[in-house]
Amino acid sequence: MSVAPTALAEVPDDICSLPLMDVPCRLPGKWDDEAYLTLAESVRRLVEMTDGVVEVLPPPTIDHQHMLGWLFEAFRRHIADAGGMVVFSPVPLRIRERNYREPDLIFWRNANDPRLEGTYLDGADLVVEVVSPSGAKRDLVDKRLDYAEAAIPEYWIVDPRYETVTVLTLAGGEYAEAGVFARGTDAVSSFVPDLRASVDDLFDAPSGY
Repeated sequence: MSVAPTALAEVPDDICSLPLMDVPCRLPGKWDDEAYLTLAESVRRLVEMTDGVVEVLPPPTIDHQHMLGWLFEAFRRHIADAGGMVVFSPVPLRIRERNYREPDLIFWRNANDPRLEGTYLDGADLVVEVVSPSGAKRDLVDKRLDYAEAAIPEYWIVDPRYETVTVLTLAGGEYAEAGVFARGTDAVSSFVPDLRASVDDLFDAPSGY
């Protein structure tokens, strides 16, 4: 289904002019893949689509970005030895038709993975989400179901509220808990050999990592 012209008319010319909010802002109308991807490519905001409904997500906090930046560098250090590719959001990841997410971090074991080609990502080996104050259900429940549907082998959930990293691995089309890692331990991947991250360093991540 294409975006209805009446819905497009209600969307601001510059979506970046929308007020910054602590909760997702739902755009009017039903959207198709092409319209969503055009929007996602043209704005500097996190936008996701569920069953044709597009939401503009709240901006991340400074602490969120510090943790994400530190984890990105930890993944980069792993890649320097073992190879692979890691990217930051916002990059659309296709779940199915009219359903897209923008994970905080996305990782592939092969830097030449063909799923990296095109205007959106058609799969990954591992995704990471840092739980947002206003989006716990989205990260803990909704995205868990979505990433399992997309057959992503591993999902890391970084939860600043409890200072834990939950590692979920795909088994029979659903995620199973491989481990919940707290301070004093390293979060360890079950899918990517030798990939690990200090939980202490993650939650103590200063500006500049």
